Amino acid sequence: MSNRPATAEQYVNLVKQVIFELEDIIEALGFDIDEIDGIPDYLVVLLKELRAVRAAMADGSYQFGRHDLPMMRIVKQYSEKELPCIRLLYQINETHKLGLDVAQD
Repeated sequence: MSNRPATAEQYVNLVKQVIFELEDIIEALGFDIDEIDGIPDYLVVLLKELRAVRAAMADGSYQFGRHDLPMMRIVKQYSEKELPCIRLLYQINETHKLGLDVAQD
C-alpha cells in the first residue's frame, strides 16, 4: 500500500499542511532569541516553491511529472532533525512523480 494521497483533495491538503508546518517553523525561529543566524535560507526557498506548487494547483496549471519537484534538490540535503516535515515532502514528491494512489479494479 502506498503513502500517496488517493484524491486530488488529499494531495492539495498535504501540500497545504507542509506549507503550514514550514510557516510555523519559520515563525518559531523568528522568535528564538538564541538563534544567531536567523531563519535558514533553505526553509524560505522550500516555502516559496511549495507555495508555487499550491498556486499551480489552485489555478489549474499543475501537472504531475516523471521527475523530482525542484524542491528536492534542497530536501535531499537535510534530515528530519533540520526539516521535521521531511517525510511529507518526500510524499509530495512521490505523488508528483507517480500520481495519485487511485485504486484500480
